[in-house]
Amino acid sequence: MMGEGLLAAPGAGYTGLPAAPSAGYTGLPAVPGTGCAGKETWPQAQRLAVVLGNPQTKRTLYLERAAAALGFSFYLLDWRQLKGEGSLPDWEGKEIFMKIDPPLWDSCDLGEQNRLAAAYRQWLQALSHMAPVIPRSCGFPETGPSIKCRQLSFLNSPEVIAALLDKEQCKMRLSEAGIPVTELFLPESPGKRKRFWKGEELLEAMKKQRVYQVFLKPIYGSGAAGIGAFRFQPGTGRMALYTCAQESPSGAGIVNTKVLQCVREPERVHFFLDQLLASECVAERWYPKAEHQGQAYDLRVVVQRGRVDFLLARQSRGPVTNLHLNNSPLDVKELGLPGQVLEEVKGLCQSAAGLYPGLTSAGIDVLLEKGSLRPRIIEMNGQGDLIYQDIYNQNRIYHSQAWIMREWLDG
Repeated sequence: MMGEGLLAAPGAGYTGLPAAPSAGYTGLPAVPGTGCAGKETWPQAQRLAVVLGNPQTKRTLYLERAAAALGFSFYLLDWRQLKGEGSLPDWEGKEIFMKIDPPLWDSCDLGEQNRLAAAYRQWLQALSHMAPVIPRSCGFPETGPSIKCRQLSFLNSPEVIAALLDKEQCKMRLSEAGIPVTELFLPESPGKRKRFWKGEELLEAMKKQRVYQVFLKPIYGSGAAGIGAFRFQPGTGRMALYTCAQESPSGAGIVNTKVLQCVREPERVHFFLDQLLASECVAERWYPKAEHQGQAYDLRVVVQRGRVDFLLARQSRGPVTNLHLNNSPLDVKELGLPGQVLEEVKGLCQSAAGLYPGLTSAGIDVLLEKGSLRPRIIEMNGQGDLIYQDIYNQNRIYHSQAWIMREWLDG
């Protein structure tokens, strides 16, 4: 997910945002006659476009800009309202089309990652039961109200968003369908165990299987939170771990940052490996990436309604390419890739998106192997649509989503 991750970096939390917009959302100018997601302006409409999201974020503002260009606006349902921090709208008898944006979190403690991810999956499960009523038994506060509506449709269904959050299951599903991926690295005799829990256990498996570099990723993480790129030289015993994690100021555990560091001291490497693996990580084989002018790169591909709407290269001098880590975006045309490779990448991503009914918009990360340029899918994201290089130019991704909303509103 680009721009907004599951865990905030220190100082980035969910503070300072406007109060829940019970009196209407004040963003871009209203479209005459429709209102700008203002609660009091909507009762006459029987079909409503709704974004479950966060006020004043780029996701909301640039989708709103695209909607305004098409002559309509949507209702913003603040995540805090849904969680009981504000009044909920009265949508009884109405038809709703909803886009779900990720919530924002105020913690950078990687030890909290599993709890936050579990809470988010619980809310997604509840949303999947939202039509026509959200039952309180699905994880909503016992004292909280339910939302009622006559019909509910989604841009991406809650079930498919949750499915793509699970990196392990997603990768296994792609592999079973014959789609090339960056393969999981598993214990030699996994049995029921598919993951490593200690750094020493991982290191021994790497020695036995003669695999000397792996990526570690929290199963439900995003935005480079809790990842590690680990290299080991069997001849010298030297180690290198690239990670955005840092020791917690309290001395207990680790926290997420937006600064990539390389840890080489064996004691610190084992400390970080133990901490990262304890957060329920998957290990993946580390494939050398294609390079351009001395920098490794991979691709972010946005597929919407079966069509590639955006394709961007992400360059880095290190192994982690996430753009919010001050890495370099590049227009794919600058790579000079053969047309056959680009067509293969597009077809691969379209096939992957097609495996998930209910998935209208997907952000897909693709690795091109160094030398052969063979594409492999790194991961998929059901909320990977925020790309600054798009919103500050044509805003193509959100314009496509606004068209989908507009078509639905027009019936």
